[in-house]
Amino acid sequence: MAFGLRWSGSGAFFATEIRVQLHEWLAILTGTLTPGALIIFVAILAADLLPVTLIGALVYSMFLIGQRVLNEAAYIRIDHKLNELYHASPLSPEGYFIGIAGGMLVAYLPPSLVVFAILELIHPLGLVATLTLAACLLAVWAVSSTIGYVVSTLFKDMKTIWPYSALLTNLFGILPPVFYRFSSVPVAWRSVVLVLPTSAAAVLVNGTAGLETVTPPEAILAAVSLAVEAVALFVFGIYWARRMARER
Repeated sequence: MAFGLRWSGSGAFFATEIRVQLHEWLAILTGTLTPGALIIFVAILAADLLPVTLIGALVYSMFLIGQRVLNEAAYIRIDHKLNELYHASPLSPEGYFIGIAGGMLVAYLPPSLVVFAILELIHPLGLVATLTLAACLLAVWAVSSTIGYVVSTLFKDMKTIWPYSALLTNLFGILPPVFYRFSSVPVAWRSVVLVLPTSAAAVLVNGTAGLETVTPPEAILAAVSLAVEAVALFVFGIYWARRMARER
């Protein structure tokens, strides 16, 4: 396909999504419950692991932000039935996709900034580690937002969709070494873990922050996997948005 990006209407839709999401302040607060509870338990039971847990909380929160695209896009399409109206307007398909994802990111970012501030107080990051953290979090957001958007288009009932967000969030955010050290993973499974976007991000940030020892081959595998997944899925998300627009 010709991949010249079109952004007509994206700014207005992006701003609208931010305003809509900021009205759901309770949802923004509840999104911090899982990482917040883990941070409290770790602070009490194993304070030396708190920096690792805080980085894990940032990665988890960013993946959760992306997954909220799943519920929002499905809600717009199924309950409000506005999908056809948006696709018939001057709003471009990629503007629609990026507007939802970007609006979620901005609206749900403040709790993550608080976690980052706590991390800086406990274990200040250097310039390289901070840049690595920012790049990894954006990559995780791109991966998760695309997965959420694509999954939202595959079903016709909100009750069918709801369980998938929780399943994906736990599968990518809890099971792999996001909240715990990469060194705890058996050697035989480490290559598999490093190709998962959330664990790859956590390992890279922990390594550059001096919280874990990561070998150069492991760092390269994690970085390449995360970069390829983020770019490939972002491109696929735009393709999928255009396909959905053509089918309506």
